[in-house]
Amino acid sequence: MKKQAFNPYLPSWEYVPDGEPHVFGDRVYVYGSHDLSGGSVFCLGDYICWSAPVSDLSDWKYEGVIYGRMDDPANKAGRMVLYAPDVTRGPDGRYYLYYVYDKVGFVSVAVCDTPAGRYKFYGYVHYKDGTRLGDRKGDMPQFDPGVLTEGKKTYMYTAFCGHKMQDRIGAMATVLGEDMLTVEEEPVVIVPGDCYALPEDAARTAVANEVAVTGCPYKLASVGNWAGFKDHEFFEASSIRKVGDTYYFVFSSAPMHELCYATSKSPTDGFVYGGVIVSNSDIGISSYKKADMPAAYGANNHGGMVQVKGSWYIFYHHHTNGTWYSRQGCAEKIEILPDGRIPQVEITSCGLNGGPLAGTGEYPAYIACNIFTDKPSVYVGEGFPRVTQDGSDNADGSPAEKEDTSYIAGISKNTTIGFKYFNFKGVTKVAVSTRAYIQGDFEVRTTWDGPVLGRITVDSSNFFEEHVADVKIPDGVAALYLTFTGTGTGQLKSIRLG
Repeated sequence: MKKQAFNPYLPSWEYVPDGEPHVFGDRVYVYGSHDLSGGSVFCLGDYICWSAPVSDLSDWKYEGVIYGRMDDPANKAGRMVLYAPDVTRGPDGRYYLYYVYDKVGFVSVAVCDTPAGRYKFYGYVHYKDGTRLGDRKGDMPQFDPGVLTEGKKTYMYTAFCGHKMQDRIGAMATVLGEDMLTVEEEPVVIVPGDCYALPEDAARTAVANEVAVTGCPYKLASVGNWAGFKDHEFFEASSIRKVGDTYYFVFSSAPMHELCYATSKSPTDGFVYGGVIVSNSDIGISSYKKADMPAAYGANNHGGMVQVKGSWYIFYHHHTNGTWYSRQGCAEKIEILPDGRIPQVEITSCGLNGGPLAGTGEYPAYIACNIFTDKPSVYVGEGFPRVTQDGSDNADGSPAEKEDTSYIAGISKNTTIGFKYFNFKGVTKVAVSTRAYIQGDFEVRTTWDGPVLGRITVDSSNFFEEHVADVKIPDGVAALYLTFTGTGTGQLKSIRLG
């Protein structure tokens, strides 16, 4: 690779969550929502696209705006925002962008001759009589479309099932025809929301009671499998891939911080819960901590799988700026076992790098994958240490300053910051660049609760200043953890190993 790859994999000033990666030709294209660094709500920007050659996942290129927020006739007033999209190549060789606005329940489609050109509005997904899917009486609202085209059919997966929303039964699969708009096979509920992850008879009774109230006409697929989704029921973020003869339905579960998967040999029936692929709080990972301990401040999650040169990756997002509304894309390498299972992977700083980062040189603090205090929380919130940046976004969502101005703010006593992983070799010094009203020591460890290898003393500064200490780190692949033990509240811009 031209350079090392980090998480987040795009520049520090870019906020593209809900990433759906696809390989078209010799490049990986990532389609997602577009947050702002100081956003007051989700998805305030236009759709943009980034791509990288399959031979170098560190070399991301900005493709520009591919679809404007007001390009759809339904949003000429500009009151709505573009939620998570997906793209598929149609049977005619063109590329189709599926999306939903935040205040409506139907699916819009745009089309382009190239993967990252300027898409043009194409139409709305509709029944054969012209009624938009989502507008018919009894329809569940459409949300977060994920799409997969095979031959002349396109399988579209949608839904949002909030906590205890009885009128939202689960994720839907809808088959579209060759025109990419017309419903050829009516929606089938394939995975349950949190009101319906029950044994078969109980699930059917619960659904029947709700259908009697709402008139929802949808068919149910393999209700006998629904109890297996308990505690990991469908929430949002539908994504679909086919691996060999098996369909992998990836989704965000009821706890929100997880991306889970279900598998089937059919695109519209028989999905069985598989497990968690990744949690943006690292809940469920017990390799370096207890499984129920959150090692980062998470919240909602969304992403998809992609195979690049024989290796599989999961794309997801993490949260910055102490809110839910400034999310950045991350990715981890995953393994699909011979029996089809995907073991849960840790969140890391090295993501797409193909291995640990070099254990020497300077690294920006914003690539930290673990940030927590002695009062852990699964979910992001005000008052916690956080990645943030100087400057602000322009009205169109572009950054005011396209340079690395990101850092970790809100560091106070007992804040722990972790970077995973480095290949250490001959490291005898560790330095940190800090500013603001902070005094005391950063304890240096290679495990978050392990022995202290050294202490870096820092003092208040109006500007970022480097502080260095003698710290001998054993050779080999390991993490780097910094725990602050002093007073005040400060900021960390970078670390340096040497």
